[in-house]
Amino acid sequence: MDFKRAKRDRWLLGVCGGIAHNYGWNSNLVRLVTAVLAVAIPGISVVPVLIIYIILGAILPESEEF
Repeated sequence: MDFKRAKRDRWLLGVCGGIAHNYGWNSNLVRLVTAVLAVAIPGISVVPVLIIYIILGAILPESEEF
């Protein structure tokens, strides 16, 4: 898998847009599912989701295509 962050289809770092483009999904749906999972999973799940998002934003290269 060659994941890349979205350069144009982004809100913050482009991670959700890049994942959506890689699988051919709607980027807003990926953002919504990410937010719901961060809040809906029992326990303190917002912090791990944010940490994973920031790490992916730091290590994934940015795409020039999308």
